[in-house]
Formats: sequence, C-alpha cells, structure tokens
Amino acid sequence: MKDYLICIFYSDEDECYVADVPDLRFCSAFGDTPEEALAELQIAKVLWLESAREHGDPIPEPRYRPAIYQAAF
Repeated sequence: MKDYLICIFYSDEDECYVADVPDLRFCSAFGDTPEEALAELQIAKVLWLESAREHGDPIPEPRYRPAIYQAAF
C-alpha cells in the first residue's frame, strides 16, 4: 500500500517539531517532540482527506521519493 511521505523537522522559528505531508497542501502539525508532531499529523491527514472528499476537491496520489544517502568519508 502506498502512503504519503511525512517530513518531520525542528523549527527554530516556532521552537517545536513540525510534521508535514508535502503531497497534501497545507497539511501539517506541530509538537514538542517528533512523536507528538507525528501523532498530531495523523489526525490532520485524516481530516484533510475527509474535507477534500466532502468538498469534491482532488486528492493527489502519493508520490514515491527515494531516500538519498550521503556517504561519510
């Protein structure tokens, strides 16, 4: 099953962790820990998808994004 890419990062400006789904415009959440941000994002993602369905808005397919590894020498 394909699912959406989730990005989690620390925001110095907001002084918290931010989790977002790049494929779902404006779908993001915040938390004091990465786990909290992820838990909040799971709720936001469900609500985003429900709202899009209710309003007949297009729901983008999840896009594959390969991980990029950088070797340390």
